[in-house]
Amino acid sequence: MATPEQHNIRFGEAVWVWARIAALSFGGPAGQIAVMHRILVEEKKWIGEERFLHALNYCMLLPGPEAQQLATYIGWLLHKTKGGIMAGTLFVLPGFLAIMLLSWLYALYGNLGAIEALFLGLKAAVLAIVFAAVRRIGSKTLRNPAMWAVAAGAFIAIFFLSVPFPIIILFAGVVGYLGGRSGLKTFEASGGHGSLGGTPVADRDTVLGEHIPDHARPSLGWSLRISAVFLVLWLAPVAVLLMIVPESVYTEIATFFSKMAVVTFGGAYAVLAYVAQEAVESYGWLRPGEMLDGLGMAETTPGPLIMVVQFVGFMGAARESGGLDPLLAGTLAAILTTWVTFIPCFLWIFLGAPFAERIRGNVALSSAMTAITAAVVGVILNLAVWFALHTIFAEVVEFRAAPFAFDVPVLSSISWPALLLAVAAFAAMFRFNAGALTVIGGCAVAGLFLGLVPL
Repeated sequence: MATPEQHNIRFGEAVWVWARIAALSFGGPAGQIAVMHRILVEEKKWIGEERFLHALNYCMLLPGPEAQQLATYIGWLLHKTKGGIMAGTLFVLPGFLAIMLLSWLYALYGNLGAIEALFLGLKAAVLAIVFAAVRRIGSKTLRNPAMWAVAAGAFIAIFFLSVPFPIIILFAGVVGYLGGRSGLKTFEASGGHGSLGGTPVADRDTVLGEHIPDHARPSLGWSLRISAVFLVLWLAPVAVLLMIVPESVYTEIATFFSKMAVVTFGGAYAVLAYVAQEAVESYGWLRPGEMLDGLGMAETTPGPLIMVVQFVGFMGAARESGGLDPLLAGTLAAILTTWVTFIPCFLWIFLGAPFAERIRGNVALSSAMTAITAAVVGVILNLAVWFALHTIFAEVVEFRAAPFAFDVPVLSSISWPALLLAVAAFAAMFRFNAGALTVIGGCAVAGLFLGLVPL
C-alpha cells in the first residue's frame, strides 16, 4: 500500500476511470453513487468504505448535487486540485452535451405531435421515479418516530405553508446537530442512500490507505487562495451582466442560479423542487409540463439530474432572445446556467473537504446530516405531488386560507392518457421492480402510441 504522502494511481488512468463513471452515471443520485462505489471501492479499491461514506455524508450537507460533489471530493483526495476539477468536470460533461442537443431538438420540434407524445410518456415515468426516490430514501432514513416527524413537518411546511426551503433544511440540521450532541440514538446516521452493496472494503486495504494525505490537511492559506479563485470564476460573470445588461434574462438566470447554488441543500431531488417552483411560477421561463419534459431529459442522459437547469436556462433565453437567434440565445444561457450552478460545487469541496477529512467520525455533524435527509424526504414528496398535479391535470388552482396556500386540481381537466401511463409506470416500478431506464423506455413507447393512435 502507499504511504500517507503518495499512491501509485496514475493521473491518466484516473481520467479514463472517471470518464467511465461519467458514461455510466444514469438513474439519479442513488444510481450514480452506486456506480462510483462499485468502481472506486469494490473494483479498483482506491478508497475504502468508511472514507467513501464519510465523503458522501459531507457532500449531502452541502448545497447542490451530492453525486457530482462526491466525484469532485474523491478526485481531489486522490490527485489534489487538478484531480477534483477533472473528476467533477467529467461527471457533468456527457449530460451537458446530451441535454444541449435535446434542448435544440425540443426548441425546434417540441410542438410536433410525436415529440409531445414522447414526452407524455416521459412525464409519467419521471413521476414514478420521483415517488420511488421518496420510498428509497425514506426507507433508509425514517427509522423512528422522530425522523417521521421531521419528514412530515418538512412536507407540511413546504406544501401547505410555503415555508422557504432553506429554512426547513436549516431547522432540520440544527435539530439533528443538537440531538447528536445530546447523545440521542434517534439521530444516529443511517446512510441516506441506503446500502451501497458489495462486501465492505476497509480503508487500510485500499491504495489510498487510512491516513490523511498531506494535501488533505487543513491550511488557512490554501483555503483563502482557492476560495478567492473560485469566487472570482463564479461571481465575475454575474457582476459583468449586472453592470452591462441588468434587466436581461441572462442576468436573471445568472443571479437566480447563483442563489440556488447557495441555498439548495439536500441533494438533487430537493434542488429540483426549488427550481421547479421558481422557474415556472416566479419567472415564467417554463410551463409546468415543460419542467417535467426537462426532467425527463435529465433522467434519460448520464450525469447529475440537476442538469435539468441547463434546459431551464436554454428555454428561458430562447423565448426572450432580445434580437439574437433563439437557438444561439438559448445556447449561451445554457452555458451560463451550467457555469454558475457547478462552479460553486467546486468551491464548497475545495474549501471544506480538508476540514471534513479531519473530523471524520464527528457524531453531531453526522446526526445533522441524518435529520436533513429526513427533511429532504418531505421535500421530495412535495416535488412528487407537484409533478403529479401538473402531469395528470391540465389545470390547477390555488387554495388560500391563512396560513395555508396550496394548489388543488381542477378535476374536469384530468388527462386520461397521462393517468393511464402513470398507473402503468407505478405498477412497473413498485410491483415488478423494473429499473428506471426500463420504465422510461416503456413509457416513451407507450406515450407515442397513446398520443398518435386514435383510441
